[in-house]
Amino acid sequence: MDKIKTLLPGIMVATTVGMAALFLSEHYGAPAMLFALLLGIAMSFLHQGTQCKTGIEFTASTILRIGVALLGLRIAFGDLIALGWKTGLLLVVAIMSTILLGIVLAKAFGLQKRFGVLTGGAVGICGASAAMAISAVLPEGKDKDRDTLLTIIGVTALSTMAMVVYPIIAGMLGLDETATSIFLGGTIHDVAQVVGAGYSVSEQTGVLATLTKLVRVALLMPVVVCILLVLRMNMDKTSNAKAPGIPLFLIGFVILMSINSVVALPEALTKISTDISRFALVIAIAAIGMKSNLSQLLTVGFKPILLLMLETAWIAGLILVCLPYL
Repeated sequence: MDKIKTLLPGIMVATTVGMAALFLSEHYGAPAMLFALLLGIAMSFLHQGTQCKTGIEFTASTILRIGVALLGLRIAFGDLIALGWKTGLLLVVAIMSTILLGIVLAKAFGLQKRFGVLTGGAVGICGASAAMAISAVLPEGKDKDRDTLLTIIGVTALSTMAMVVYPIIAGMLGLDETATSIFLGGTIHDVAQVVGAGYSVSEQTGVLATLTKLVRVALLMPVVVCILLVLRMNMDKTSNAKAPGIPLFLIGFVILMSINSVVALPEALTKISTDISRFALVIAIAAIGMKSNLSQLLTVGFKPILLLMLETAWIAGLILVCLPYL
């Protein structure tokens, strides 16, 4: 009971900020996660020396993991089969090459390799959700929260721009409906922006683009497992931190995805779980914003932003080049 009393103030603050972010998103059309992040940063004073601190940190970690685990109910193994093996292979290559590019560029720019993994995974898989899931398994470090925050801001902004620009590019290139769907679903970072871009072209494009995007989301957990294996092999020599074990949220994601694949779950149940997952991620981002130090973000320079832009350009260019061969 005392534990609940300790956590409750911070959880309530993060929940309030999350609800405000959803309200603003519905009325102004911008991503809820971006609003949550900005509002959280504005209220970062609540994390400093107040009774909200413990609950905010709980929201930024445990509730975040719950939200990621529930993403499993949005995906089924049948989604992977529906796209065909060529498209599936292209998405795998696009994700892995984007992460490798992130590592190489991070090293070239004098940044930590783990920042390249974080940004490459966020760009390659599913934006802010991937950034939070990957961050959750990376070793602790003094810049971890700052890097996660910066990555979320960057991929959300780039994803929003892509939602507007990419359908125009598809039209200029004369891509057919299927190619446009794979391009949008295979390159735009966040699910909501994929939906917006796809349905702005046509309903069928929206459906196929969303399916393509969900296959990328399904690849989140294999990527996280690979990151854990790399950490266990101590490839990152810059850290003495012990590599973490397989987290419970990863196990939960796989179990829920498996259930959704073999059992015809009621639509109402999957909708509720999707809404809960989205809300959990929104309030977790709000909490991450509250934990942030804005002055640190202002000192990172242009290199991290350039890194995100180059990764975004890479995955878009790769998908476009490979489309004629599908």
